Amino acid sequence: GPHPGPGEAVLRRAARGRRAAGLRGLHLGARLHRRADQWCGLSQGQGRRGGAPSTLRPPLFLALGGFGVDFSKITENVGSGVALVAQRILSHGVTSFCPTLVTSPPEIYHKVLPQIPVKSGGPHGAGVLGVHLEGPFISQEKRGAHPEAHLRSFEAHAFHDVLATYGPLDNVRIVTLAPELGRSYEVIQALTAQGICVSLGHSVADLQAAEEAVQSGATFITHLFNAMLPFHHRDPGIVGLLTSDRLPPGRCIFYGMIADGIHTNPAALRIAYRAHPHGLVLVTDAVPALGLGNGRHTLGQQDVEVDGLTAYVAGTKTLCGSIAPMDVCVRHFLQATGCSVEAALEAASLHPAQLLGLEKSKGSLDFGADADFVVLDDNLRVQATYISGELVWQAEEARQ
Repeated sequence: GPHPGPGEAVLRRAARGRRAAGLRGLHLGARLHRRADQWCGLSQGQGRRGGAPSTLRPPLFLALGGFGVDFSKITENVGSGVALVAQRILSHGVTSFCPTLVTSPPEIYHKVLPQIPVKSGGPHGAGVLGVHLEGPFISQEKRGAHPEAHLRSFEAHAFHDVLATYGPLDNVRIVTLAPELGRSYEVIQALTAQGICVSLGHSVADLQAAEEAVQSGATFITHLFNAMLPFHHRDPGIVGLLTSDRLPPGRCIFYGMIADGIHTNPAALRIAYRAHPHGLVLVTDAVPALGLGNGRHTLGQQDVEVDGLTAYVAGTKTLCGSIAPMDVCVRHFLQATGCSVEAALEAASLHPAQLLGLEKSKGSLDFGADADFVVLDDNLRVQATYISGELVWQAEEARQ
């Protein structure tokens, strides 16, 4: 038609040789390089009859669970639960994800973490980039759905307390902590020295404490606006990091946003995006009830109640994660902010890859990068998911 949809527009810009959503070298009928010098073709019109597809680089999926699987509940075979979620999220355009463990007793971490190794994606499911540990070193006041009985401090022995709680950190990629806790800067430095991303969240930190945490090595903010002090003009708190002039030179602070239409008002989404667009990372914060429908489910040590797209701690009005999958979050973010399609896709792919230091292999389709990509229709609905150039999921209508 005379008015191309967003998917076709992305490909047209790419075909003119521009860097569209980071898809350098993508063009109509493009061939995408695989590491083993293998190639796969992407032809115009593939994925949906009568229209050209768009291509989305692999989103980062910070998942507390999903489809009835709770990563924070002790089981004899955690691996099978992770594998189920990894397989199911392919249909939402996810090629890599970070399983999240919420605040739990030490014996849970010691038993569960060794069972979630970093793993490449493929036909079996999305790749595991490493575990996100959200808690237990967080604020009691801003704990949200995290059980108070299992919150901990590292004031006594700093990093040694962290190791005693979690056990070996080999499979850990991100740790969320509250920077106002005593000796947090020592812990941040020790974690980042091991290549672990430190995120600030579930916190009552003021801006100065947050800035000092970033100066110590923190690079991420867990679900901005949620579970932190609200913005105040005399002390904007953690939110103030988005425009702070006291960050190390060249340091980009990234921040997660749950763009499900419930956790964050669209006006707040727009404020954050316009203040610091290059740091925005779309996250799902998906709970085990994702995909299960209304009713009572579990999250770690807590019972939760699901009503539509809203999940609450049972018997309260405390939000406890999201029911919206990644592709829904991308579409809502695009609608709420009025940003370009490229910007919405970057928030789900390039930015999280940069946060984790994976931008050479993930988050782009540059020559030599992993050929992980998603085919979308003009409405940004997933038509097909590819990992390493191999088709791993396809929508029913795309098969016809």
